[in-house]
Amino acid sequence: MRKLLFVTLIMQTFVLNASAQNDPVALSILDRFSARSTSSPSLSMKFVMVTVDQVQNYTDSLSGSVVLSKDSYRLELPDNIIWYNGTTSWSYLPAEEEVTITEPEKDDNSFTVRPSNIFTMYREGFKCRLLEEGRDHYLIDLYPADIKNELIRVRLRIAKPSLDLRTFEYKRRDGVTVTLVVNEYSLTGNQSPGFFEFNASRYRNADIIDMR
Repeated sequence: MRKLLFVTLIMQTFVLNASAQNDPVALSILDRFSARSTSSPSLSMKFVMVTVDQVQNYTDSLSGSVVLSKDSYRLELPDNIIWYNGTTSWSYLPAEEEVTITEPEKDDNSFTVRPSNIFTMYREGFKCRLLEEGRDHYLIDLYPADIKNELIRVRLRIAKPSLDLRTFEYKRRDGVTVTLVVNEYSLTGNQSPGFFEFNASRYRNADIIDMR
């Protein structure tokens, strides 16, 4: 359930198509942040995701990690591991020893297909504003150009001068706020293609559900 909420909230930030004007200072920072992140052979993050539901008076947190390389990625959460090699996705549930195989649509720009969009999402469908420049960070808000969208804003805290991502926050109109607190951020890795594919030999007891 927590994994589905995480994916759903992030997917909603990539479906906006309206044009928007941006704060030029914030845009310059985001351009440099994007160029540094997307030019790396691979990017890895370890994070804690904190979910606060003000309506239900509910707070939850979980730890996870993700490794990205262009459109390929490996996402690990406590109850789910997802591999995607740019064509095929494998979603493994350790508790059930079950893996589901799918092939997402090629034009699907959601987080589950192209999580690297997290570094370029500001370019379309959002207004951006530099909220704060501290000694060691930038705080930038993104607002949907579509004011009817359920998402109120996205807030990024970017380290200064390294341009590493520190926090990534989603605030919704339904009272739910999700914050990714990044504990480790590295651009030095260089993963083999097989790293982003499910290896059946390591999960011999897994039931395979092929939805392709």
